[in-house]
Amino acid sequence: MAENCVSYKEEVEIILKTIGPARPSRLRVPSHIKVLDLRDLIAKNRHLPIEQLKLILRGEILCDSKNGDDVYLRLCGGDSLMVAVKPKLPAKHVRNGFNDDDDDDDDDLKFQIPESANWWKKRLLCFLHDKLKLPHVLLMAIFSVSLKAWAVIILWFALAPVAHRWDVGPLYILGTGFCIILLNLGQRQHGDLSAYSIFNENFRELPGTLNADRLDRDIRAGEFPRCLPSVDFVIGAGCDVCNC
Repeated sequence: MAENCVSYKEEVEIILKTIGPARPSRLRVPSHIKVLDLRDLIAKNRHLPIEQLKLILRGEILCDSKNGDDVYLRLCGGDSLMVAVKPKLPAKHVRNGFNDDDDDDDDDLKFQIPESANWWKKRLLCFLHDKLKLPHVLLMAIFSVSLKAWAVIILWFALAPVAHRWDVGPLYILGTGFCIILLNLGQRQHGDLSAYSIFNENFRELPGTLNADRLDRDIRAGEFPRCLPSVDFVIGAGCDVCNC
């Protein structure tokens, strides 16, 4: 078949085999062509809906694009191309609601990179998913971490053997933990109060804070009962401790 290949600018004759009762036919197309253009030519030639058209060449389903780039084909004379028309989905009211829910759940679990993402992220996703067969959950975790964070993680693992060689492994881990805590403390805006009064100016507490000093102050001022209401007090028998 290789000897039938011609230059990119010339046309070759391929064999179209449509799945179904239709007989095979022949079509002349450029030897170097986009998959999208090839689908358009076949759809017009065979009067088929291009949206539902699938092409199979040498046992592989052809895609219009990959990682945001158009896919090109180099065809040779006599190549056989399988043409399949994907059936339309039934009406929505006919579909099984449980199956639709399952499909929606499956779509939510699939990781999809935004169209505005960089080209290297798309290629990395293709390599991790298509070549290494990583699950979508792991891909979500990988791409949710920023590039700066990945650089810090790689640097940490690179310095870990050095810390182990110098017998400071435990200190290295403890120091990492303290760094994570300090870096995630954040910064308060001017006028914001901390929940811990020790960090506030003049040890100022948040309004409504209940502590021992507040209880003692309320009891001395007569604004807080010195005893908890008992069952007898609730039904009107009074309190035996403070005669209230």
